[in-house]
Amino acid sequence: MIELAPDQLPPLARWFAAGAPGAAALAEHVPASGTGRWWADRAHAPRTLAVACAGHVLLRGDPSALAPDALAAFDAHYVQAPSRFLPALGSTFDRIVPWERMLYVHQVPVAAPRPPHGVTVRRLVPADAPALAALAPDTAWLHASWGGPAGLAASGLCWAAFGTDEVLAVACTYFHGTTYEDIACYTAPAHRRRRLALACVTSLCQDIAGRGHTPSWTCSRDNRPSRLLAWTAGFRLAHEYVHYLTGKPARRDGGGTSGRPGRPASTESLGDTPAPQR
Repeated sequence: MIELAPDQLPPLARWFAAGAPGAAALAEHVPASGTGRWWADRAHAPRTLAVACAGHVLLRGDPSALAPDALAAFDAHYVQAPSRFLPALGSTFDRIVPWERMLYVHQVPVAAPRPPHGVTVRRLVPADAPALAALAPDTAWLHASWGGPAGLAASGLCWAAFGTDEVLAVACTYFHGTTYEDIACYTAPAHRRRRLALACVTSLCQDIAGRGHTPSWTCSRDNRPSRLLAWTAGFRLAHEYVHYLTGKPARRDGGGTSGRPGRPASTESLGDTPAPQR
């Protein structure tokens, strides 16, 4: 596949549903935020289109139009695509791991809990970028969909619980769509079970509703803490789906990068792969 510049994109309405919740809002988030990349099998009248951001990929179109290894750029990504793409994914990667996901939509207004003494919950401003960057290295996923800490802090779409001078918990719009905003949250391990995430999430949800949008929440079926927090914050299950975690590009006969795969992709159990952060 080839990468497309924004001015090369075809009309997106025929490829992606407008106003979709969850990770499907990625197709609206990328042009709005300026992060992410677009791919197609060809620039003129494409038959297959992909949009990628923060390790997530949406695939649409006709997979029969793809050349061998066309999807290899999406190794170690979470791919959401119609089932007709599975043979192409299976021949491209050494494994594809199905991941059951649950999509919640905010339906019940919840009052924000009072923060503990010494903690302030507020919207982030651009000057808060260093505080976001100071979080543990394994939290980089949190601002990946905004291009980094500075992008998220400047977005106006993030709320955080602050101690004296550090971020204790964060809730933010991860994918910003025209109807739904899919959110993410994080609490520093030393400050969990203080209802800080709930305070941030409820403040964010009120903010999203004020924009005339609806919050959505996506998590793994096996992530019970995330599901419990979603329910407590007023989210209710809308539907379930499967996305696929890709492995490394499969080895090819003769050591090349084209032709038939030297070994087929395996479909491993969920326990064989680290859980997604979100």
